[in-house]
Amino acid sequence: MRAKRYDVVVIGSGPGGEGAAMKLVKSGKQVAIIEAFDKVGGGCTHWGTIPSKALRHNIQLLRDFRRNPLFQHTHDQVQIEYSDLLQAAGKVINEQVRSRLRHYARNRVDVIHGRAHFTGPHQVEVVQSGGVGETIEAEHFVIATGSRPYRPDDLDFSHPRTLDSDSVLRLDRTPDSITIYGAGVIGCEYASIFCNLDVKVNLVNTRDRLLSFLDDEITDALSYHLRNQGTVIRHDEEYEQVEALDDGVVLHCKSGKKFKTDVLLWANGRSGNTEAMGLEEIGVSVNHRGQIEVDKTYVTSLPHVYAVGDVVGPPALASASYDQGRFVGAQIATGSADWQLIDDFPTGIYTLPEISSLGRTERELTAQKVPYEVGQAGFRTIARAQITGHDVGMLKLLFHRETLEILGIHCFGEGASEIVHIGQAVMAQPDKANSLLYFAETTFNYPTMAEAYRVAALNGLNRIF
Repeated sequence: MRAKRYDVVVIGSGPGGEGAAMKLVKSGKQVAIIEAFDKVGGGCTHWGTIPSKALRHNIQLLRDFRRNPLFQHTHDQVQIEYSDLLQAAGKVINEQVRSRLRHYARNRVDVIHGRAHFTGPHQVEVVQSGGVGETIEAEHFVIATGSRPYRPDDLDFSHPRTLDSDSVLRLDRTPDSITIYGAGVIGCEYASIFCNLDVKVNLVNTRDRLLSFLDDEITDALSYHLRNQGTVIRHDEEYEQVEALDDGVVLHCKSGKKFKTDVLLWANGRSGNTEAMGLEEIGVSVNHRGQIEVDKTYVTSLPHVYAVGDVVGPPALASASYDQGRFVGAQIATGSADWQLIDDFPTGIYTLPEISSLGRTERELTAQKVPYEVGQAGFRTIARAQITGHDVGMLKLLFHRETLEILGIHCFGEGASEIVHIGQAVMAQPDKANSLLYFAETTFNYPTMAEAYRVAALNGLNRIF
């Protein structure tokens, strides 16, 4: 059978693959997407960003309901199980899949389901679930296969009580208790979800503080509120073994501590999805974590093969992956991209309350000997936060004492991942346009959460004038 031929083949239909495919097809290229799963959207849609954030949103609704005095007489009548939350998340996933399929069909992007294996530098074989294979050729390839939870060899993930961030989405009951090993973004988010379902949560951290890449004040606040919601946090622990029993799971730590709970969620590290793709055979370099090595333009060791998204490692964010895909698509279509990817991108962490940050932290500015000052707005003073009942949190602006240039934005509280983009737009402005004065002299709608920028700016100016 004669091989199908395309200008570009994109392997993986997550954010990185979607960004590349749409940029390429809009540039007049003939494009195909190969997706191993039977539905498009990648891990982001089916096992990562979308389901976990949908779970978190519904937990927030439940929490708001329980705290609202208007519904106090009905609190005992509402019992929500984890499976109910998963069902609600499934509706969002299905709608995301449908919209993406319409998007690909409308733009004439061929979607081919099956596992891709390189049989040559310009050729892949796609094997479908029934074992039927077809050969596809292309001038360029974009690999956007994403990542999966890292699974140590000594853990038995076939045991129903030993879970990772994929299999936890198949849990059919609300556990009585859970130990989460790994206190990174995923671990902290799931700790928020389960403790607000009245599940006893142990969050076991391999480091000395939560999310150490964030501003210290923000992580201190997160630790406080997780503990206040019932989570037990253990820092500086390293597992020795996991003992899966009929009535629970015991996490044995090298410190001698033992944690026995109903289930264990392993949330410590991820690996690139590159197994059995034949990459090494064609000369594409892959590291020990299964991540593809690329240069700053996302070119692999073969000049016609690109890789984007989680499969190349950090930052491993859906938003950044999509931009990487578009960036690569422009390079393939025109020989160069007419824009540069930003160095500073916002981080969104969907705990309860949520966190978002952009730019440098106080720790970094101090180490770099930058003369900075801080402007803060506590949400307890913001009218909109008082109205909605989401008055926990703050907006923190770090700015240069002399030039008033905004150097960092750190937000903790409901809506943080939305609020940060207002500051991002100002930080992206050239020269003197990036100034704390913008927020002090701009009229914001009242009452809104955006008003926190004016409050924080005036607070900061009062510190230096």
